[in-house]
Amino acid sequence: MMSEEKSLNFIEEIIENDLSSGKYSSIVTRFPPEPNGYLHMGHASSICLNFGLTQKFQGYTNLRFDDTNPVTEETEYVDSIKEDIKWLGFTWKNEYYASDYFDKLFQYAVALINKDLAYVDDNTAEQIAIEKGTPTKVGIDSKYRNRSVAENLQLFNDMKAGKYADGEKVLRAKIDMAATNMLMRDPIIYRIKHAHHHRTGDKWCIYPMYDFAHGQSDSIENITHSICTLEFIPHRELYDWLIEKLEIYPSHQYEFARRNLNYTVMSKRKLLRLVNEGFVTGWDDPRMPTISAMRRRGYLPQSIREFCSRIGIAKRENIVDIGLLEFCVREDLNKVSLRRMVVFDPIKVTITNLAADEIVHIENNPEDENGGNREVLFTKEIYIEQEDFMEVPQKKYFRLAPGQMVRLKGAYIIQCDEVVKDTAGNITELKCSYIANSKSGSDTSGVAVKSTIHWVSAKENVNVQINLYDRLFKVEDVDGAEGEFQNHMNSDSLQIVSNAIAEKALTKANLQERYQFLRKGYFFLDKDSTADKLIFNRTVTLKDTWAKANK
Repeated sequence: MMSEEKSLNFIEEIIENDLSSGKYSSIVTRFPPEPNGYLHMGHASSICLNFGLTQKFQGYTNLRFDDTNPVTEETEYVDSIKEDIKWLGFTWKNEYYASDYFDKLFQYAVALINKDLAYVDDNTAEQIAIEKGTPTKVGIDSKYRNRSVAENLQLFNDMKAGKYADGEKVLRAKIDMAATNMLMRDPIIYRIKHAHHHRTGDKWCIYPMYDFAHGQSDSIENITHSICTLEFIPHRELYDWLIEKLEIYPSHQYEFARRNLNYTVMSKRKLLRLVNEGFVTGWDDPRMPTISAMRRRGYLPQSIREFCSRIGIAKRENIVDIGLLEFCVREDLNKVSLRRMVVFDPIKVTITNLAADEIVHIENNPEDENGGNREVLFTKEIYIEQEDFMEVPQKKYFRLAPGQMVRLKGAYIIQCDEVVKDTAGNITELKCSYIANSKSGSDTSGVAVKSTIHWVSAKENVNVQINLYDRLFKVEDVDGAEGEFQNHMNSDSLQIVSNAIAEKALTKANLQERYQFLRKGYFFLDKDSTADKLIFNRTVTLKDTWAKANK
């Protein structure tokens, strides 16, 4: 997926050196999500990186679910993660779960106890935290640190047997309470949690901590390059210590910087709050930064892959402009979207001198030489946008006005002859005449106009609902803004046009096609549509109007 012409990033350089030196004959990476939520754009970068590396270099990628916390994990999330990865265009070689290794991880913990490198601690979480000290003050040894190997083995087996309550005991690695790295001050590696697990059921009531499961799972799978984000740098020392003491396959961890998007949040905790507190309709609400939301909104997977390739990876975190993602989306949609005409705010136009209905031919996609044309019925009564008519036109207004002419897309040039109003003075109808011999594709009228507008037949059309989505938040750096993040939500992030009028061709809309509504933007059929109620989500505007409006 990555461009061969681009210079290598720092991880690719490491891999190339490892392969050329003979350290590895091939590489193995893994994507290890915790199934406690839906994947978002931050995960998309990691997916593209891990799978992209093993496409560029010889090797393969595993999908491994880090399911060590049964309280927050659900099968729903597992299924959504697999769907998202497949939709992005990637295939994993093996599907694993940390829970596959629970027996092996338990044996590893026993091995550490036998080496006098782990002990059972009865202290509360608060007492353990106090005894750990601070970055400037060394920790204090737990009074349980010197328990015998035999006693620790017995207590650990009793923990496994369910003899103790949650939080009553933990297993800690015995490292160094004076270590500069706070994570090395006898970290907890097992805790008691009487909770039903989505895969192992009630077999276990003790579960390994992430730091104990992560490196060992990498080792079991012979992962050569374990790629994490920067917050795991302090964890690398413990990762290496456990592998060394257990004398297992020496996987190695490498870190890269997160790429956060502006005008959104990418914390699972915050996204879960948006869902649970009703700020959005669900994880796939098209305003969310989740992959499933972007799929529902109409994004193409290749656009996301291109975006991830463009932003690259680095060793310093930064915020990426969501405008770049939208640019990539527009570039791809412009090539494949079927053009259709939809009037959002209609005003009726009667073409007084049109004797009979006509068929006009309009191209499906001018960017696709094989796109062909479609037949559209041109009738005496049509609808145009309210904004395409101005009774008292401003200077340089080239659309329809009294005595002024405009071209109808794929049809004729028309002139406004009369404005019809009701008793309250509201415009109800425009009476126009068409110019003979001005039909698109065979115009010999000699009349020149400066604007072309879209239209929909009043005789042959379909009513549709249009969801106009915008940025979910109104501030660029949501995490850096003062106060609760919910206070910065954009109240105009969704505007609904309930009765837009569309050309009849959209009755055949489906979830495999993308659409450009002429002069309006790119749209995609919503999954909740029915034959009686077609709903279209705006994927992205035709141009980046946000940046201009917020200068």
